[in-house]
Amino acid sequence: MSRIIFWLALVFLVIFAIRSKIREAQKRHQQQFRDPQQPAAGRGAGQSAAEARAEAETMLQCAHCGIFYPASETVQARGRDYCSAAHATLPGA
Repeated sequence: MSRIIFWLALVFLVIFAIRSKIREAQKRHQQQFRDPQQPAAGRGAGQSAAEARAEAETMLQCAHCGIFYPASETVQARGRDYCSAAHATLPGA
């Protein structure tokens, strides 16, 4: 009789341990995909995706060379946007 109780208890403990590990893995998996806004290794600490989008700047294309650059660095000449003063002053630009 004690052998049966021992084996039942052992089976119960093994099943309990396996279920615990599965739940833990599922929780990590759900947390990983549920909160993509959480800071990742590449982002600054405490910076969410919404804050990163708010800091994103509009990009413009240079009328001379075609390169894209931040709008805050634009040089306007003759009604067109340029990436630098050198490109804005080039003849035929």
